[in-house]
Amino acid sequence: MLGAIAGDVIGSPYEHAPIKSKDFDLFNRYSVFTDDTVLSLAVAQSLLDTSPYQENFRGFFLHYPNAGYGGRFRRWARSPLPKPYGSFGNGSAMRVSPIAWFYDDLDKVMEEALHSAEVTHNHPEGVKGAQAVAIAIFMARHGSSKPRIKSVLEDRFGYDLSYSLDQIRPEYQFEVSCQNSVPQGIISFLESTDFEDAVRNAVSLGGDSDTLACIAGGIAEAYYGGVPDGIAEQTLSRLDDRLKSVYLAFQRR
Repeated sequence: MLGAIAGDVIGSPYEHAPIKSKDFDLFNRYSVFTDDTVLSLAVAQSLLDTSPYQENFRGFFLHYPNAGYGGRFRRWARSPLPKPYGSFGNGSAMRVSPIAWFYDDLDKVMEEALHSAEVTHNHPEGVKGAQAVAIAIFMARHGSSKPRIKSVLEDRFGYDLSYSLDQIRPEYQFEVSCQNSVPQGIISFLESTDFEDAVRNAVSLGGDSDTLACIAGGIAEAYYGGVPDGIAEQTLSRLDDRLKSVYLAFQRR
């Protein structure tokens, strides 16, 4: 899960100031956690104490109301009777990484990715995005090769992962739908040489940088065997005590 959080923090300065280059400082004074991190840790909390996803999404939102959520999620979180709102945004995919680490059964990962998505993102594309990212992380942590991960995601979810980053980058713009950001995040991982390169790839597309890097970083952590120490330290230093305690409890479990 730390790979997803690191991607979020590293990508955060470029979410609204996109760049089309891999040459940038990994961390600067604008590098902060956003809703990607908050909701990933909300998922982790639900897994730790078996509390409903809906309950923790709303509770964490109330603690961190200015973390950069979308407008529809804000309205959902503040509603006295929140109901799924048919979203196919990438919010379902950005928060799913803990599920792929918590379970050692692929069917269970698929089922829980569905449950974590559908409380808000119950559109088929929203569910698909969450499940695709979860499966990619699950396969990576269990030793699958990049060609195998690519093949399974293409066959199972219909994503076209044949494009290169050089083909995507020139025309790519800010995009928050699962169908137009999850494949790009996955390709950022597939084309990488190490964890840092995966995150740099994602940011360099010039899109929804924190979420693209969150997705790529989550898969890269599993595939490359962790997050480099320096990146991990810089990332954790930007979490407050409440978020860090959830992360540490999840790591211990």
